[in-house]
Amino acid sequence: MEKQNILLIIVLMTAVTAPMRLLPVWLLSARPIPTKLQAWLRYVPIAVIAAMLLPSLFIREDVLALSSSNLYLWVALPTIWVAAKTKNLAITVISGMGLLALARYLW
Repeated sequence: MEKQNILLIIVLMTAVTAPMRLLPVWLLSARPIPTKLQAWLRYVPIAVIAAMLLPSLFIREDVLALSSSNLYLWVALPTIWVAAKTKNLAITVISGMGLLALARYLW
């Protein structure tokens, strides 16, 4: 692909996505956000992460994988527990990576 085409694609993608990201900021910056909406918005990151992660945990090679051979699923369970107890992203990520490394070493 030519450099001009790549630059054009980047500019057009920016022109399409930037207004969608900035519009809520522009509309909501001058107004206070209702308490119920704030409480609801707190769950959005968790829902997005779950939507991205759960299929990769439960599906292997286009098949539902709930067996003991699904290493990622079994490592996710104690990692979720760590996340619930600590409520700290760094500790959760480090413990998940450490558990996965340990599990791969042992199996």
